[in-house]
Amino acid sequence: MGPLEPKVNELIIAVICFAAVFFAFAKFLVPRITKALEARQDAIEGTIERAEAVHVEARRVHAEYQDELSEARHEAARIRQASAGEGSLLIQEVRAEGQRQRDELVASARAQLEADRIVAEAALREDVLRLATDLAGRILGEPITDERRAREIAEAFFAEVDTDSAANA
Repeated sequence: MGPLEPKVNELIIAVICFAAVFFAFAKFLVPRITKALEARQDAIEGTIERAEAVHVEARRVHAEYQDELSEARHEAARIRQASAGEGSLLIQEVRAEGQRQRDELVASARAQLEADRIVAEAALREDVLRLATDLAGRILGEPITDERRAREIAEAFFAEVDTDSAANA
């Protein structure tokens, strides 16, 4: 007999061994393998569910973060706008104060210049009167002692010069 024609007693022993191994696998090994596969499947599904839950939570946190960030940007823009308004108002106030101070300084300087001009004019008139009296005395060859008369002549001359200056201006 060859391999294609087995002996009956060997075939029966092979079938019994096969059935014993098959029964052992089916009774002990397959349930354990099935249990391990189910546990693995549950672990995978649990991990996926947890990952999805974590992903949903991450999206929620990200959305909250984006909302807070948007709100912070709006608040910053509002603060910038308010600061710009306050800054321009402050600049206007400072300019107005500077303008007022400048006007006060200019008015004060003009008043001081006018006062200085009047004092200088009075001093100059006295000097011109004295020089004119001295010069007239030299021309006449004798000193002029009538100061009242010299002053009247000088005042009449200055009045005439002032009216001519006003007419030319």
